[in-house]
Amino acid sequence: MGAIITSPHPGAATAADGFLPQESPLAMSAADLGEPPHAVSKPVPVGAGMFMRRAFILVLTAALTGAGAYEMYMVVQVGGVTIMEWMVLVLFVALLAWIAFSFASALAGFFVLLRRKGNALPIRVDGPLPQLASRTAVLLPTYNENPHQLMARLRAIYESIEATGQAERFDWFVLSDTRDPDIWIAEEQAFLELSDACGGQRLYYRHRADNTARKSGNVGEWITRFGGAYQFMIVLDADSLMSGDTMVRMVHAMETNPQAALLQTLPVIVNARSLFSRLQQFAGRLYGPMVAAGVAWWHGSEGNYWGHNAIIRIQAFAEQAGLPELSGRKPFGGHILSHDFVEAALMRRAGWGIYMAPTLGGSFEEVPPSLLDFAARDRRWCQGNLQHLAVLTTRHLHWISRLHFMTGIGSYITAPMWLSFLLLGILISLQARFIRPEYFPKGFSLFPNWPAQDPVLAAWVFGLTMALLIVPKLLGFILLLTRRDMRRQFGGGFRTFSGVIAEVLISAMIAPVMMVFQSIAVVEILLGRDAGWQTQRRDDGEVERRELYRKYGVPTACGVAMAASAYAVSLPLLLWMSPVIVGLLFAIPIGAWTAKPAMRALFVTPEESGPPGVLVRANELASQPAHASAPALAALRQDTGLLHRHLSSLPPARRGGPGEIDLHRAVARARIEASDSFDEAVDHLTPRETLAVLGDPALLEEALAK
Repeated sequence: MGAIITSPHPGAATAADGFLPQESPLAMSAADLGEPPHAVSKPVPVGAGMFMRRAFILVLTAALTGAGAYEMYMVVQVGGVTIMEWMVLVLFVALLAWIAFSFASALAGFFVLLRRKGNALPIRVDGPLPQLASRTAVLLPTYNENPHQLMARLRAIYESIEATGQAERFDWFVLSDTRDPDIWIAEEQAFLELSDACGGQRLYYRHRADNTARKSGNVGEWITRFGGAYQFMIVLDADSLMSGDTMVRMVHAMETNPQAALLQTLPVIVNARSLFSRLQQFAGRLYGPMVAAGVAWWHGSEGNYWGHNAIIRIQAFAEQAGLPELSGRKPFGGHILSHDFVEAALMRRAGWGIYMAPTLGGSFEEVPPSLLDFAARDRRWCQGNLQHLAVLTTRHLHWISRLHFMTGIGSYITAPMWLSFLLLGILISLQARFIRPEYFPKGFSLFPNWPAQDPVLAAWVFGLTMALLIVPKLLGFILLLTRRDMRRQFGGGFRTFSGVIAEVLISAMIAPVMMVFQSIAVVEILLGRDAGWQTQRRDDGEVERRELYRKYGVPTACGVAMAASAYAVSLPLLLWMSPVIVGLLFAIPIGAWTAKPAMRALFVTPEESGPPGVLVRANELASQPAHASAPALAALRQDTGLLHRHLSSLPPARRGGPGEIDLHRAVARARIEASDSFDEAVDHLTPRETLAVLGDPALLEEALAK
């Protein structure tokens, strides 16, 4: 593991002196999930009011599902229910329950925000800033990200904290898991520039040579080595942005609520450029707060963690949130990808409170620029959520925590369920059209078995199901109309309503494509294919034509097959299924169109019309020319100051470490010794061998001396 690069400020080295005990609970095995290591003395109580809130959500979900199930049964029971119709009915009920559950939370959020409330934990969202008494570490884990943009965002957050007058209460850590050698050195260079620009105050950088367990292992290692010096940590993602005002209020809320282990903000999407990302930005900004407020209303102290833009009490995390390595092979075995859900559940199991603050504001993130980029990230999340099947049976978890796992799993398995539902419907229609029915089954029967459905009632069921999907969007728009300032920031009521209509239509075309992508992801995971760990693209969403044809070929083929099958039955069936079929048939042009900048005047959000200061500053810094980057070894050879700082940050070279690292180090040494010049040595090294050279001071000096 790498060491910490500290800033040149003489007092900075004392800021991370604290260590946890040698036997840290973070080093847990799978068997350790059986019992919580330690519970807080006063667990968070759940009062009668919270019981009634949860009863409202569950009863409303059950009532809507039951009513829909009855009506759907009446649709298919005409003349008797066949086996395939029973299958369709079961799928419909399961999917309707999923929709009804989301609708109930959105409806609760509508009334909560109508009353100008929404946070699960008492927290002042305006007024004078409170004075802090504790120390907080801000952690920025990174993996192969653009160093210039990464440090620009971090500097904007740093300056925003300084503007609060309480900068001495925060220390900053860049925790790098970068595996690209050129990006590693560029990170160090960008960090040193950041440190110089900020006066070298409380800024630290560490690069891990062995990135075990990815982000969760990165944060876990930091806690084991340095967490004892701090009461709280604010965890960011590479694309995170937060205002200093918000961070101070988060810390104060944790100080005044000692039973709180975690406070999760609602990140707002910003900097969207392509049509796809602007669509996500608009929808998330208009509907997201309402849904989040509803969830916070009935989750209470049993909230969830989304992995970033949240503050965590280090004591609770260190004592309870150690993750096991799941047994078996990937993708279900190994380190848990979606670690955040599990960490929140383990802390809540011990009696700590997990809260959400959806109305706090000042919390931002970015979104993938195209549908393909979104699907690539979604594939990794799908694998991580399906891994939670192994965690569901953990003893003593709160039932809401188990519900978080089930909803996370359900968010992906509903895709193949929708696809199966559609395919079964087509098969039933094809059977009725082309296969001669056996009205009298084998054996004695007094009455024939007529395959039939009630088309009028079916249309009503379809319409009511769509209403459960669309009404929450309209409720979000109605909320906007009640707030004049917010309505103006969205560009006015008419423009916003036009955006809602456009968002519904475009999302309806994208949804069938995502259904196919997610169905493929679930099948791949069930077949044992691992998602790996890819870097997320954060620039424009342009996609090469060959990539469009290759990635959207399967959804297009599904659309052709569905269209042909539906038309073979009847033209009305084709028209009935057109909302799904159109999106699939035109997957390629839709994917290309949504990846480009378009409709910029329509999807306006408050962060565009009146951007907050931290966002303006971050974009200003990111737009400045980046330092010209060179290959890692060449950059170190050209800049002796950078070389000195890099060498001083490295721990002593360890032999007998991870076998792969030692192997690459040995091969690199052989290549360097066999080379006649520096350029020849560099040309013959692979990226992994270069990485090994950068992590070995003696070998690095030997390479640079060529």
